[in-house]
Amino acid sequence: QVQLVESGGNLVQPGGSLRLSCAASGSIFGIDFMAWYRQAPGKQRELVATISSGGITNYSDSVKGRFTISGDNAKNTVYLQMNGLKPEDTAVYYCHAAQAGHRYWGQGTQVTVSS
Repeated sequence: QVQLVESGGNLVQPGGSLRLSCAASGSIFGIDFMAWYRQAPGKQRELVATISSGGITNYSDSVKGRFTISGDNAKNTVYLQMNGLKPEDTAVYYCHAAQAGHRYWGQGTQVTVSS
């Protein structure tokens, strides 16, 4: 079992920045990749960014150039640096981990972009 705990969500003005953190614990050996998803009210959950165990990253077109996913193996933590935030980035952001065919989710952290 892998436990994921997100933090860092907040209310921010358009154009602002936030950094989300996802701390992993439990049986974390062999995690294949980790990712950030988001879900806005009334919409389906969508993939935002992924990072593989080898450090390869991928981004959705909607956040490419504005968001950066990174990992700190010593702290078992994955980050999502979000710059140039827009109102359409408002959502609950979820951390996700994939390990040997199993999928794990955090509880989510709310990001609201509004003036």
